[in-house]
Amino acid sequence: MNKTTNTIKPALAALTAGVCCVAGFVLAPVQPAEANTYSNLVNAQNQHAASVAREAQLKAQLAGVSTELANKIVELDDLTNNKIVAAQDKVTQANADAATAQEEAEAAAQRLEAAQKDKENLEKQIEQTGKDYDDAHAAVAQIARDSMHGSNTSEVMSVVTGASSTQDFVNSMQSRDALSRNEANAASSAASNLNTSKNRGERLAAIEKQIATLKTQADQKSAAAQTAAENAQNERDALEQLRQEGEQRRNELTSMVSDLKDQQAAQAAQSVLLASRVDSYNQQYIQEQAAAGGQVSNGQQQSSGGTVSGGSTGGTVSGGGSSSAGSSTGQGTSNGDVGNMYVAGQCTWYAYNRRKAMGIGTPSYLHNGGEWYLNAPRYGLRVDHVPQVGAALSFPPGVAGADGTYGHVAVVEAVSGNTVTISEMNVMGPFVVSSRVLSNASAYWYVH
Repeated sequence: MNKTTNTIKPALAALTAGVCCVAGFVLAPVQPAEANTYSNLVNAQNQHAASVAREAQLKAQLAGVSTELANKIVELDDLTNNKIVAAQDKVTQANADAATAQEEAEAAAQRLEAAQKDKENLEKQIEQTGKDYDDAHAAVAQIARDSMHGSNTSEVMSVVTGASSTQDFVNSMQSRDALSRNEANAASSAASNLNTSKNRGERLAAIEKQIATLKTQADQKSAAAQTAAENAQNERDALEQLRQEGEQRRNELTSMVSDLKDQQAAQAAQSVLLASRVDSYNQQYIQEQAAAGGQVSNGQQQSSGGTVSGGSTGGTVSGGGSSSAGSSTGQGTSNGDVGNMYVAGQCTWYAYNRRKAMGIGTPSYLHNGGEWYLNAPRYGLRVDHVPQVGAALSFPPGVAGADGTYGHVAVVEAVSGNTVTISEMNVMGPFVVSSRVLSNASAYWYVH
C-alpha cells in the first residue's frame, strides 16, 4: 500500500506542475498561443503517416506489376492525394491572405480620404476666419450667451468647478468640444484632441501631419495587397500545372492499366485513375457553378439521395440538352431523355451527366436515386445484379449509407471480379464528387 502511494504521488506532482514525461523527454505544456501551431504540426505528421501507409499498401497491391508501370501509378496517386491537395490548401490560404490584404488597403485608403476631406473643410473655414480662430474659446463664448438653464450649462459648470486653473478650464472645454465631433473623421478628431492646438492653424498642421502618416500606411497596404494577389495567382498557376500533369499521367496510364491481368493490381490501378478523374470532375462543377453565379434553387433537398424539389415528382429543374442515343455496350436509352431534369448538385444530376459523358442515355424522370432501379424498366432499360462500367448503381433507402428516405445513385467506373469502383456526388456535399470501392458487387441493383 505504501509502495503504491509513493509511486502515485510523484506522478501527481508532475501532472500538477503541468509537465509530461514521455520516453525520457520532458515536454512543456502547450500554451494557448502555440495551440494552432502544435495542432498543425500534429495534423501534418498524421497526414504524412497516412500517406506513407497508403503508398505501402498500393505498392503491395501492385507487387506483380512491372516496376515502370507500378511507379507511374504510385506517382499519379501521390500527385492526386498529396501534391494537389497541398497545393489546393496553399491556394485557399493565399486567396484568404489576398482578400484580407485588399480589405486593409481599402480601409487605409478610406482613412486617408477622410483626412483629406477634413483638411479641405478646415482650409475653407480658415479662409473665412483666419488661422488664429479658436473653436474651443468660441464655443465657451456661445455657451455664456445661452440661457443659464439646461443640461448643457450644467455640464459647463461641472467643468468650471472641477478646473484647477483657467488653462485647465480651456483645455477641458476643448477636449469636451473635440469629443462631440464626428468620430468618423479620423484625422480631424486626432488633431482636435491635442489640447495644445488651440486654433485652426495648429489643427491644420496636425491634420497635414496625420495625412502624411496615413498616406504612407495606405501605400504600404496597397503594396502588400498587390504582393498578396500576385502570390495567390502564383499558387493558382502552380495548382493548375499540377492538375494538367495529372491529366497527362492519367491519359498515359489508362490504356496501360486496361491490360493488367492481376485482379488486385487492376482494381488498385483503377482506383488511382478514378481518384484523379474525380478531382477533374470537381473542378468542372466548380467552374460551372461560377459561370452560373453559384446559384442553386432554394428549397431543394440536400440529401445524398439526390431527390428533387417537391419530393419524388421527378424534378422541375431544367437541364436542357438533346436526347442521347444508347451506347454500343447495350446500355442506356433515348426514350424519356429530354435533358437533365434532376436537381443540380445532387447524385441523380451527376449520374445523368456522367453517363451522358460515357455515351449512355438516361431517362430524365427516374425520380430519387433509390427509385432508379424500380422505374428504369418502364423506359426499356435493363436492370439486374450484374455490374458493368457505366451502369447506374441504385441504392434503396438505407443501403450502404444511402439516405433513409431518398436512397442514392452512383455510376460504375470499374469492375474487378465481384468488386466495383463507383463515382458519386453529394455524399460529401452538393456538387462534390467522390469515389469508393464496394465489395460483394452482385448484391446491388444496376441500371444499364
